[in-house]
Amino acid sequence: MAVGRPDEPSDFDHFWHKRYQRALACQPLPVIADLNRDWLGWRVFDVTYQSTDQFPIRGWLLLPKSGVVKRGFVIGHGYGGRDAPDFNLPFTDSALLFPCFRGLSLSHREPLSTNPQFHVLHDIDDPQRYVIGGCVDDIWLGVSSLLRLFPNLAGHIGYLGISFGGGLGAMATAYDSRIRRAHFNVPTFGHQPLRVSLKTRGSGQAVRRFYRHHPETTMRTLGYYDAATAAARIQVPTHFACARFDPAVAPPGQFAVYNAVPQKKELLVLDAGHHEYPRQAQQNNELMDQLNQFFKPL
Repeated sequence: MAVGRPDEPSDFDHFWHKRYQRALACQPLPVIADLNRDWLGWRVFDVTYQSTDQFPIRGWLLLPKSGVVKRGFVIGHGYGGRDAPDFNLPFTDSALLFPCFRGLSLSHREPLSTNPQFHVLHDIDDPQRYVIGGCVDDIWLGVSSLLRLFPNLAGHIGYLGISFGGGLGAMATAYDSRIRRAHFNVPTFGHQPLRVSLKTRGSGQAVRRFYRHHPETTMRTLGYYDAATAAARIQVPTHFACARFDPAVAPPGQFAVYNAVPQKKELLVLDAGHHEYPRQAQQNNELMDQLNQFFKPL
């Protein structure tokens, strides 16, 4: 709870405002296809939209089988990708968009690798082209797609993201006023200087290895892609689930993101993340209850 924020580039806001305006200028051209499949009260659709650099993003859209759609959610995935939408979310009056971020799962495309340890390093030598920025764009264009399909949802858009999707979501929410409430579950990319100093596994370890050989190049780029730095700009209500133990996303980085949010925030402390533990089912149920209440004003 005492972890602070790192130093930031002097043009951090300029960098992200410019990137956001570029994304807003793109036409997402969403296309949905009915999969003729119903599951647990949801109608399931295939969805495709166009992100920045004309990158095609694929995923799923869930709509309730009955009732009026009153809210919309963009739901980000972890670095393991996504094989299917989540049917257990308690938002039965909502349109749920599950995009696969560029290069991963349904949105795989060369030259991006589907392996997180290579994906996370793609164009890390160039802050403008680094793949993580493109993935943030994919969230913004996901919001644009929802609003194109359901214009009545303006002012009623939320975001949920876990791990990889949590860190991306903090960056996206910081600069997109169309997102009115957000939840970040064990978010990554928090306090990058601290992150590269802490032992971890997966994509975080890949960045640590690269940093050892190219410290200046790495930090020059990662300074712009720090979820804690971005979180200090978030002005909407947020809900966090941060873990005391996590072998894939070091807990100090997770809490750095939470600590940086200036106000209107809630926190559920998990026993562990990216790891099975005895109270996992109990804490997952507690999380669903909290999210149901947190997003009701949306």
